[in-house]
Amino acid sequence: MIKKIHAQFFIIALLICVNTFAQERLLNKANQKYEEYSFSPAIDIYKKVLDKGYSSSGLLKNLGNAYYFNSDYKEAAETYSRLVEYYPESVTPEDYFKFAQSLKSLGEYWRSNEVMAKFTEITTNDARAAAYTNERDYVAEIKANSGRYELKPFAYNSPYSDFAPSYYKEGLIFSSDRDTGNFARYRHTWNAKDFLDLYRVDVDSISLNKVIKIDVIGSKDLITMDMDIDNDGVEDLPGTQTTEDIVAKRNNRINTRLHESTSAVTKDGQTIYFTRNNMVEGKYQKDEKGIIRLKIFRAQYIDGTWSEIEELPFNNDSYSVANPALSPDGKTLYFASDMPGTFGQSDLFMVAINNDRTFGTPVNLGPNINTEARETFPFVTSEEIMYFSSDGHPGLGGLDVFATKIKRQDFTGKVLNVGEPVNSRFDDFTFIFNEATRDGYVASNREDGLGYDDIYSFIEKEPLVFDCIQQITGTVRDKISNELLVGATIKVINENNEEILSTITDSKGEYSLTLDCNKGNFVRALMEGYIPYEEYIGVSDGKPKIIDFYLERDRITAGFGDDLAKLLQLSTIYFDFDKYDIRKDSEVEIEKVIAAMEKYPSLKLKVNSHTDSRGPAAYNLWLSQKRAESTINYMIRKGISKDRLVSEGYGESRLLNECADGVSCTREKHNVNRRSEFIILE
Repeated sequence: MIKKIHAQFFIIALLICVNTFAQERLLNKANQKYEEYSFSPAIDIYKKVLDKGYSSSGLLKNLGNAYYFNSDYKEAAETYSRLVEYYPESVTPEDYFKFAQSLKSLGEYWRSNEVMAKFTEITTNDARAAAYTNERDYVAEIKANSGRYELKPFAYNSPYSDFAPSYYKEGLIFSSDRDTGNFARYRHTWNAKDFLDLYRVDVDSISLNKVIKIDVIGSKDLITMDMDIDNDGVEDLPGTQTTEDIVAKRNNRINTRLHESTSAVTKDGQTIYFTRNNMVEGKYQKDEKGIIRLKIFRAQYIDGTWSEIEELPFNNDSYSVANPALSPDGKTLYFASDMPGTFGQSDLFMVAINNDRTFGTPVNLGPNINTEARETFPFVTSEEIMYFSSDGHPGLGGLDVFATKIKRQDFTGKVLNVGEPVNSRFDDFTFIFNEATRDGYVASNREDGLGYDDIYSFIEKEPLVFDCIQQITGTVRDKISNELLVGATIKVINENNEEILSTITDSKGEYSLTLDCNKGNFVRALMEGYIPYEEYIGVSDGKPKIIDFYLERDRITAGFGDDLAKLLQLSTIYFDFDKYDIRKDSEVEIEKVIAAMEKYPSLKLKVNSHTDSRGPAAYNLWLSQKRAESTINYMIRKGISKDRLVSEGYGESRLLNECADGVSCTREKHNVNRRSEFIILE
């Protein structure tokens, strides 16, 4: 009996070991697929392991990411939620960010904000956290930009994936996995979709649904112009060609059996830049992890055919370079990449195109545009507005379309979310725009589409407002005396320490400036004999701002017996008739003296008080003494040590004019004698 029990335990233990070993093999296979960016088979295997009751933080992370990169935000959110619930100690800031983005794509903004709050709590020096903290009311900002576009579906969408429109002559080039013209169907393991090819459509053509593969543009030896085997409105390869012929010709064609997508054509129509999987001489190339990266290629239109296909020199087998876009003058190429120096998962770069068709060195567009997440699909208009897609800047969910001014290659301007309906809770990308006609195209994987990704045409009804003008006004004064400083210089210094404008104060000591509130600037006040002072004005909403400058003198020349009241140009310190209490309007003047004593700790003063000749002399002497004492008591209450103060009243004994007893004088002349003095003793 004991042997039988032992045998049963052994069998159970063996089954457990076999089952564990099997799960580990499945996991290893899933992880391998995940590392190869084969997300679709990885998802299938991870789900099998989960269904068998096995779970881990690594499994949930990879599964959540696989869903996220395939834009299945519902499954991604559920998976990240399980990760946070069961393995909170393993959750990284990047996990929280993708979780928040997934929730946002589902319209669960309150939950998304809660997760983003956790993200900002545990991360440091992350532009996405700073953007969220500074723009918590991003939904209201997006709403303010919404309603500017009128969208409608593109007439040439298919039940497959259609995206990446680009302008070509009177029509468009776009990318699709509709797989027309292939004898064998190739599928990409990232998302289990067919590989992408480039297609052309003449948008203004009266022959609707006429979609042509890009390689047939003027090239009758590659395809019969009116051949439509499937009768689906799409030109197909002629059935009369042999497989060997087709394979030979494909080596010199833009479209291959791997991905071709995002393209940009020069204005003369003679050069095309396009994205393709890493392929050389008809053979695909893998990196050390077995991943086929993306590269940008260039082709020339010669004798009616796209030929001389070459890859760009800054491509690399170890990272991706993709999504080309040209500057209005055709001298700069913009693109997305994860090359070294990238801030996030992919950044936007630019590179100069030289006159001899060579290239300069790629330059990252910087942290104002690029975040720790994805920035991709750039497009630059004739007015040098860059549109791009990002899930790092505050948006509605997934990839959103953003815009920023880049005139003179300045990439520090405000980045605007273009709002709904261009943006949605889903991925919105490959935005292009014609500023002459105010219309354009954008792609999205939103739910109401015909296929996996769809192209939408749009008309801009109201332009985005990029210029943000802020009025800055104020005065410049002496910090101690409060005297208005006429002719003081006000300079505006940008964040690169470059002076961009200046002005001077007018006869009232006032100035006025107009600044670009999309940028941060330093406003600096200067005056000879004073220490310069400046304030930083960051990116703002453009509301007018008042900045009053109070400058300190770089030195005060004074000595024993000098009257500080004159040096500080104090106004008369008045007392009510027959009283010695400090009046409110006199407190301001005494505070200036206090400020001077705080600045110069060794300064000692004697406060002298004088009256005019009206009233009995003895009474005036007593009243002036009380007023002098009242003044120093006020200063003592404000923190000035009594050891630094002495007081004395002189009554009417030290008149400054002829207004003695019996002399008829005006009130103004009598007021000259009613004064206080702050005589420097030390």
